Amino acid sequence: MIFSSEIIKWYSQNKRDLPWRKTTDPYKIWLSEIILQQTRVNQGLSYYLTFLNEFPNIHQLALAKEDKVLKLWQGLGYYSRARNLHYTAKYIVDYFDGEFPKNYSDLLLLRGIGTYTAAAISSFSFGLPHAVVDGNVIRVISRVFGIKTPFDTGKGRKEFAITSQKLLPKDNSAVYNQAIMDFGSIQCKPHTPNCLICCMQHICVAFKNNNVRSFPVRLKKNKIKKRYLHYLMIEENQKVLIKKRNTGIWQGLYEFPYIEFSKSLTDLEFINSDSLKQLFIKKKFKICSSFSFKHRLSHQIINVTFWYIRSKEIKIKGFKKILLKNISKYPVSRLMEKYLNTINKN
Repeated sequence: MIFSSEIIKWYSQNKRDLPWRKTTDPYKIWLSEIILQQTRVNQGLSYYLTFLNEFPNIHQLALAKEDKVLKLWQGLGYYSRARNLHYTAKYIVDYFDGEFPKNYSDLLLLRGIGTYTAAAISSFSFGLPHAVVDGNVIRVISRVFGIKTPFDTGKGRKEFAITSQKLLPKDNSAVYNQAIMDFGSIQCKPHTPNCLICCMQHICVAFKNNNVRSFPVRLKKNKIKKRYLHYLMIEENQKVLIKKRNTGIWQGLYEFPYIEFSKSLTDLEFINSDSLKQLFIKKKFKICSSFSFKHRLSHQIINVTFWYIRSKEIKIKGFKKILLKNISKYPVSRLMEKYLNTINKN
């Protein structure tokens, strides 16, 4: 097929030199694929190398404490990936003696492994003919073949899966899968595709119709939620209160006490709010400083203010006191890390 052969030819001349392409070890392939979900290669590479250095095999990862895994993951976001990574490592060690299942359907049964990751491991580690379908692949195929079916619908997911499988050369699946993902990442980019020097010009429907930017088609738009958080770094004798979250996007990470409001408040409104006063009933406290910023996630914008407060003998259920200088040992969200970096500079 012209499309597949052109993609592989392009790849032979433009492929990136990446460490996970020099191995068929399913542990290393799995680790790279989980890290690269929702993450650019240039950011994920350092995390991949760090994880391999700390956990050179799945047994080492399975033995690790969750706090350590999350600390190494800090800054990558989407922390459920790290929690699932750790859980699945322990599961494979406990039930498969540390050996990855060697077929696609069994891989799908593992937590954190969906159709894309199962196809990647099957193809790159075991040479099985399963096509990977990620955002890069969807973008390339939709443009070249002019597919207008929204990719974020059941019908669209099925159409792109079937089309991708048809395009896959069965005897060279691993190279082709790497090739089409690199092509989408380097050549057929979302906003600045390099169409003028593209090997697909002669068959690309979107290019011929001058509507490359119209593909791929998305039906649903992400609803952006606005949140208003006020974190309290309550300090006494160089000790602060922190707690490990057990729910939400930051599950497993540590944070200061916080109060959330449904709308934006001025500093004075927050200081005089009942929520703050109730926290310090019969306790004196002094506000030393505050720091505000916006933190953007894919599905929400968090308007956050960190308050540095001094108070004596305050206790909050579920929170423990640690030395402020030791907080760097705990895994925290990027939002918390951003604030802590401002303290370290002062």
